[in-house]
This record gives sequence, C-alpha cells and structure tokens, in this order.
Amino acid sequence: MNLFPNYCYFYSPNPTVMESTLYLYNTLSRTKELFLPIRPPFVGMYVCGPTVYGDPHLGHARPAITFDLVFRYLQHLGYKVRYVRNITDVGHLENDEDEGEDKIAKKARVEQLEPMEVAQYYSDRYFLFMDALNVQRPSIEPRASGHIIEQIDMIKKILEAGYAYEVNGSVYFDVLKYNEKFNYGRLSGRVLEDLISNTRVLEGQDEKRNPSDFALWKKAQPEHIMRWPSPWSDGFPGWHLECSAMGKKYLGEHFDIHGGGMDLLFPHHESEIAQSRIANGSDSVKYWMHNNMITINGQKMGKSLGNFITLEEFFTGKHPGLAQAYSPMTIRFFILQAHYRSTLDFSNEALQAAEKGLKKLMTGIETLQTLSPTGSGDKASSVNIQKLAADCYDVMNDDFNSPMLIANLFEGVRIINLLKENKETINSPDLELLKQTFNTFVFDILGLKEEKAGGQDEIMSGLMDLILELRKDSRQKKDFSTSDRIRDALQKLNVSVKDTKDGATWEIAN
Repeated sequence: MNLFPNYCYFYSPNPTVMESTLYLYNTLSRTKELFLPIRPPFVGMYVCGPTVYGDPHLGHARPAITFDLVFRYLQHLGYKVRYVRNITDVGHLENDEDEGEDKIAKKARVEQLEPMEVAQYYSDRYFLFMDALNVQRPSIEPRASGHIIEQIDMIKKILEAGYAYEVNGSVYFDVLKYNEKFNYGRLSGRVLEDLISNTRVLEGQDEKRNPSDFALWKKAQPEHIMRWPSPWSDGFPGWHLECSAMGKKYLGEHFDIHGGGMDLLFPHHESEIAQSRIANGSDSVKYWMHNNMITINGQKMGKSLGNFITLEEFFTGKHPGLAQAYSPMTIRFFILQAHYRSTLDFSNEALQAAEKGLKKLMTGIETLQTLSPTGSGDKASSVNIQKLAADCYDVMNDDFNSPMLIANLFEGVRIINLLKENKETINSPDLELLKQTFNTFVFDILGLKEEKAGGQDEIMSGLMDLILELRKDSRQKKDFSTSDRIRDALQKLNVSVKDTKDGATWEIAN
C-alpha cells in the first residue's frame, strides 16, 4: 500500500475536527457523496493546471481559488493532503484538437523564443499572480515535458491491452473498442453515437479509424519544434495523457479527488478516465470535482475567445472593460461569494459590491479585536457563538459552500457591531471562540488577508486621522459649532463619522 512515502505532509492544528461529516459533489455520480478517503488520513488530490502560453486571467483564478479552498479545508479537518497541480508545457494543440500547432510552440514562433522560454516565463507569471491571490502552492507541481518517459510507458500498456493503434508514427486510443465494454461518456453524460454523428473530420485526421479517437502520441512534422524520441516516432504526447501519467506517478493508481474546470470535463477528463482504466486495469479517481465557468455577458471567458481580462489588468485597472482597479483580495472574495459549481458572471457592479463586502468583513474583524468581555466571570452571553461556529462548519461540510459561509460570517459581523454598541453581552470564553471562528474561517480557510493601504488610501487615512483629531480638540474645548461643522462637511463628502466611548470612527458611506 502506497501511503505517499518520502513526503512531508501538512498537519492540521486541530486534527480532531476530522470527525466532521464532509459531503462533496461527485460529477461522476451527479450526487453529493460522503467524503471517505481511500487511505485515511491521507488524501490525494490532482487538479489540472494552466497551459502556460499567456498571462493568467480571471478564468484561471477560479479553479486555483476553488481548489485552494478545498486544500485548505481538508488540511484544517486534519487530513494529510498531497495536492498535485500540473503545468502543461507541451502537447496542448490549438482548439484542443489532435491536429494543429502546439499553443506554446506557436507563441515561441511568434515571439522568436525557445518554447521552454515561453513556458518558463508564463509559469513564473502564473505563480506571481497566484501568490498575489494568496493561493497556496501545491505539494507538487509537475510539468508535462518532464514526464515523457512515464507517458510513453502508459502508451505501451494501452497498446498491449489492445485499446490503441499506431498509424504513420502516431498512436491513437480506440474509443469505439473501449465503448464496447466500458462507457465512454459516463462522466460528461455524452453519448458516443451522437458524438460520432456530430463530429466533422478535420484535415489530417483521416489516419484515425474513427473521428472520436484521440491521440496518445503524435508524430512531429518537420516544422514542429517540441519533439522527443519514442518507439513509434520522434514526436510528442497527446494532451490528455499527461494528467493520467503524472497522477499515477505522484498519487498512485487510485486516488481520492481529481479537479478542474467544467470546460475540461469533455473531452479531457473523459479521455483521462478511459486511458487510465485500460493502463491501470481499473478506475483511478474516486471523486471528480469541477468548478463552473466565469462568464462575460453570458459567454465563457477564455483566451481562445479573446474576451478575457488578465489578472494584471484587474490589479492595475488598465483595461477598457474595467471601471477601476480591483485588489487581489477583492478578486478572491468575488470568486468565493459564488458556489464553485455555479456560473459567475463578471461585471464592474459585482466586483464593486464584493469590494464593499470585503471591507465590511475586515472592518468587523478590526472591531472584534477591540472588544472586551462584558459582565464578570463566565456569565452567560446574550449571543449564541457556539451556533455561529457550528453553522460555519455545517455549510463548509455541505460541498464547500463558501457563499453560505460568508453569509454566516456577516451574521458574525452583525453580532460584533451589536457588542460594540453594548446592545448584546458576551463572556470571555465566547469572545475567544468568536475570535477563533473568524481567524479560522476568514484567514485559514477562505484564505483572505489584510491588504495594507498605500498611495492615495494611505494619504486619505492620514488626513482623516488629522481631521478627527482636530474635531476631538474642538469638542474638548466645548467648541461644538466647529465640531459639528467638520462632521457636516464630511457627511457631504459621503464620509460618515460615529462617536463611540472609545473615540470617533469614520467610513465612506455606500
């Protein structure tokens, strides 16, 4: 039994929480299933990563943040997680077909660079922006080009089993033969006969026995830059093969979770299931998870459609479709406000609402740090913090329901504000639980973090501190006319000032 030897695991600070009952939606069964790891407390999770030929956009951020949430929560529950996310740097051809130019090679040709220069540059850019979004690095991040041997070995096994054939130096998976015994389409719900009747034969695909067959190995044409020697030809592996080979290498023939975007469900993941079953003799993945798409005006955001906005453009505001710049945590909060299985439509209004919501949440946390227990000893609180904490776990255990978790946290903010205004009471143990709940779910699980003000924001904060200090001096001198004049002038600028027993606070009114 392979329990991931020679690996440094991520240990949870609270392993007893693993007793929680977690349900997740399995795309394969189309139902929510109780999460029961194959080899508890170990969990193996493989997620399809980026094809690195351009800057990451908002559509890339969603799967990264979705499975970062899964990774964080599983660790919190006490599981020892090996998270593998691949980098595709070879084999992904244009339009996701078996013919055409390699996406990275095409970029290299246009920019007059080596393909690996392109892959390295955009990999570094991807890491840079994922770090800004506070996405944790996976345990292992393998590259397709570094696992050619493993892919060739898998092709040999599929050929030996009789489910692949060689033509002119290329090797194709025989989908029709596979479908006689197994169901090609059971993940995506597609029917092979319909696929065949609706498939147009592209130029160069006449060497396939059937248009639905997919490439395991492609013979490289003379102009093709990226190539490796194999028993069949100098060529390169098919796009679908890399994940099966690397998943097996790092997680074994059977592992718990395979994730990715809904756009990968067919043909990529469907083909993964077929080739892994033949090469390994059984299904490899227990739970398939898919995040839904980010759309712009109802259309999927993507490089191939030309309707994407890069993360750099979001962070700087330098795109005609953006009304302003949006911080990395605003982007992360925006994505987490929707359940990962629902579509998420981009709009400036939605991002601005997320920005305000995030500010409200962070302001609540700042206020929480200033609170002290009310009353004496362990006198009962007037607020039910145990229920709040339990509700947070309940919604996360219901298929990682981050929008409901955020709703519960806003309920917590309401409680915090009532405590600040002395309209509710809380004892010391409950106050500590409230702080722990916010720290755990906001920072550890949702992965949000404080963003330091800078530039104009810092100047604004400094000016407001000065204005409120002048207003305080006026009140102490009983010059209420000046004090009220300052307050009224700020109100005209949509700046709300509140006087509390601990001093004046301010915020920009919505």
